Amino acid sequence: MSKPCIICVAITGSLPKKENNPAVPITVTEQVESTQAAFEAGASIVHAHVRNDDETPSSDPEKFARLKEGLEKHCPGMIIQFSTGGRSGAGKERGGMIALQPDMASLSVGSNNFPTRVYENPPDLVDWLASEMHTHHVKPEIETFDLSHIHQAAAMNRDGRIPGKLYVQFVMGVKNAMPVDRDVFDYYIKTVERLVPDAEWCAAGIGQHQFTLNEWCISSGGHTRTGLEDNIRLDRDTLAPSNAALVKRAADLCEKYERPVATWQQAREILGLPLKAA
Repeated sequence: MSKPCIICVAITGSLPKKENNPAVPITVTEQVESTQAAFEAGASIVHAHVRNDDETPSSDPEKFARLKEGLEKHCPGMIIQFSTGGRSGAGKERGGMIALQPDMASLSVGSNNFPTRVYENPPDLVDWLASEMHTHHVKPEIETFDLSHIHQAAAMNRDGRIPGKLYVQFVMGVKNAMPVDRDVFDYYIKTVERLVPDAEWCAAGIGQHQFTLNEWCISSGGHTRTGLEDNIRLDRDTLAPSNAALVKRAADLCEKYERPVATWQQAREILGLPLKAA
């Protein structure tokens, strides 16, 4: 298999704190430093959340702006993807940073259960977020927690609400949502290939399942996501020392399956994003 594999690093998320793993980057400066090391280790996409000083989630566009400036300076060419997830804000507040024109932003097109609550993505909000991304030339990454989300993304692609080549991510291992199941994973791939044959796909495994999903993705010809947002450990007894360490683990799997790790230039070409001068 010679197709380059895009590695996305999800650096912070909304949940893990310093008390869980001191390596979790919270401040903008920490996030930039952590991302730079992950970039040098092989990540070509950074999936970013921002936090308040007390480590709680935030949707503050000013924090996202400072993060974007730092990432562009220290990780030139890397694809910057902002989260519009529901833990850091409500309603349109979740998309307040889209006008900053990151390369990409996450987009969940349907609702599902999370460990202690419902992850609400009502159709009117989904349509508004998709419209904002289209207006500001931001490519969505479709986060699919359920088979119906793949079908919805395909429908939105057909009717023009999400134009262009889709990038679909399967999220597996969230408690009360889709478990890590190889038959389901294979059917997800089959469904994407049937409904949107020109799409690219990747997957994220939560917690102990991160390495499993990395291996499934890489061995099956897809792209993959790693990082401290989803998993703070190398194994049951060992905390991950950095985002870069988790990226290196994914890069080692690429070597095992004889797939080159995508450079930022290759990642942009694969996803149909404009090249930026490094």
